[in-house]
Amino acid sequence: MQIGLMEGTIRRGTLTETLDAVAAHGIRYLQYHVSAGTPSLADIRKELAARKIMISALSGTYNMIDPDVEKRHAGLRMLRFVAEQCETLNASVITLCTGSRDPHSMWRAHPDNNTASAWKDLVESMEKTLVVAEEYKVILAFEPEVSNVIDSAQKARRLLDEMQSPYLKVCMDGANIFHKGELPKMREILDEAFALLGDDIALAHAKDLDRDGHAGHLAAGTGLLDYDQYLGLLKACGYEGAVVLHGLSEEQVPYCVKFLQEKINAL
Repeated sequence: MQIGLMEGTIRRGTLTETLDAVAAHGIRYLQYHVSAGTPSLADIRKELAARKIMISALSGTYNMIDPDVEKRHAGLRMLRFVAEQCETLNASVITLCTGSRDPHSMWRAHPDNNTASAWKDLVESMEKTLVVAEEYKVILAFEPEVSNVIDSAQKARRLLDEMQSPYLKVCMDGANIFHKGELPKMREILDEAFALLGDDIALAHAKDLDRDGHAGHLAAGTGLLDYDQYLGLLKACGYEGAVVLHGLSEEQVPYCVKFLQEKINAL
């Protein structure tokens, strides 16, 4: 396993300066965001190659069960745009958020996330995204999160089984799967999550949490997640990709990189 970083954690005035600052921390893997306003793909690819930095995934998150159907359509168009960039940037994974019925934030829980209609809308949205994935031969990696319609490893497994697509995989974040009252069962819940999803992990995230019932929002190594177990389970299931740090400030990057590297080295 290698250490990755969410693009945007470190920002400078130019792409060259930003990537120099990233490389100075020994980071060689990024989860990247592309949009119509970013530098040209040729420039991004050239600058990344000059520093031997690879893209572990492109971000394609949008609210797949947004109560506003037009916003879902806009999200799908955005996803297609991202998929169109994958070949040029040597990227093969796009991350997804399964979303929430909350009209203002895909990261906020809503009671209607657990309804049959929310599941139906998710399946319909996912079917459309998988058409794009198959067209561009890219993997879509959705992230189980307590605030979303896919709020557990069990529901993630159900979605994978229902979709039956080689282009659909999981982005695993150990800090995102604990419902209220579940932290005392951390080892059991992590073990179960990897038993259900370990063979389908396309990307891993690294952040931390200070309480259950909410997605983690702390920098890796500053909260309650058992990183020895989390990384050990990633290794045991054969994951060899990047573990992408996010939810941290630039000032926390040196500590988090050191923390994560020591944990990986100790495996």
